[in-house]
Amino acid sequence: MRIMLTEHRIREAEPQAKPWFMWDAKITGLGVKINPKGSTLYVLQYRMPGQSRDRRITLGRTSEMSLQQARHRAAADLVAIRNGEEDPATRRTQVREAPTVADLWERFMNEYAPKRVANGRMTASTLETYGQQMTKHVLPAIGRMLVTDVVRGDVEALVAPLVGTVVHNRVLALVSRLFTVAEHWQIRGQRTNPARGIERALEEPRDRVLSPAELASLAAVLHDFEGHAPRDIAAIRVAAVTGLRIQSEVLAMRWEHLDFESGRLIMPSTKTGRRTHDLPTAALQIIRDLPRSHEWVFTCDGHAKRHYARVRIKFKRIVKAAGLENVRLHDLRRTVMTNAAMAGVGTHVLRDLLGHKTTTMADRYVRSVGSPVRDAREQVGSTIAAMMEGKSGEVVPLRQQPRP
Repeated sequence: MRIMLTEHRIREAEPQAKPWFMWDAKITGLGVKINPKGSTLYVLQYRMPGQSRDRRITLGRTSEMSLQQARHRAAADLVAIRNGEEDPATRRTQVREAPTVADLWERFMNEYAPKRVANGRMTASTLETYGQQMTKHVLPAIGRMLVTDVVRGDVEALVAPLVGTVVHNRVLALVSRLFTVAEHWQIRGQRTNPARGIERALEEPRDRVLSPAELASLAAVLHDFEGHAPRDIAAIRVAAVTGLRIQSEVLAMRWEHLDFESGRLIMPSTKTGRRTHDLPTAALQIIRDLPRSHEWVFTCDGHAKRHYARVRIKFKRIVKAAGLENVRLHDLRRTVMTNAAMAGVGTHVLRDLLGHKTTTMADRYVRSVGSPVRDAREQVGSTIAAMMEGKSGEVVPLRQQPRP
């Protein structure tokens, strides 16, 4: 029997020993199911073209949606059925089983990332950084959303609080990579990446280099802190004298990678692949003094590898105690390379010191501090100054400098 459903009739419906239904006279197939315990649900009963049996789906609880909303939803589903579109029951099942962003991340970690690490296309430290960014920024914002529901506005809202920080572009790149993988797995349509087209923040290249006086101040405070965190201090010192990347190269050292006889460190997995690095005597001495309590050279209480975040926090305290401003851990690497360039080290040797595949970055160091640049600046400056004083300002050819 069909009646004109009203909100009042639905509220007054009495539960019985078995579930029973009231069917709407306005929208064919729309009904209210009254369960024995008193809960009430909007349902839609329909028949797909070419089929002989009716199907029934739940639209929602009457406490969560109005009668008007239920009628709109039922009408939309009935129109879709008449137009030969997908069965509403099938569509709802797909939505219910569709992965969330958190599900996508779990699959990324279990299927995608291990293969990339195994074939050298991704480092363990990169994966660790991804995990930190997902946990801190991405999952709290969009982790519960369905992968197919995330739009550009959601990603823009996610990175908005990070504008002005170095993390902004990193998180944006991670989200883009995650949804590119989703497209590859056909979870989303092709070229629907919600991070595509979002403007990246302008990153100014950092050129902070510690002066001799600042290095002396840093060394004094490192000595004071040594008794509280000897392994952290040792890692910082090794980074300072070698220019190695502290997260992926210094903290990733294992005792088996070291050959004290030849003074070499074998790094099986770096950003540029397998690499051998000659360690200076100062670094070897720092490492020799460490106890061998674990496979890792820099351990966390002898049980696991030292965490980069812990060393970074300790370094911030040391820098503050030393009275230094605007100094980060990576500036130690830049300081080593800048001093090497000032000492006349050529681009190819500097490239190997940096651990890069090309000389692009080495060229940048040489051009910024190399003697030909200094000579040119001095010569041109003197010439212009002479002209401004009314002198001839004759340009004297620079002496030829050998190429590095």
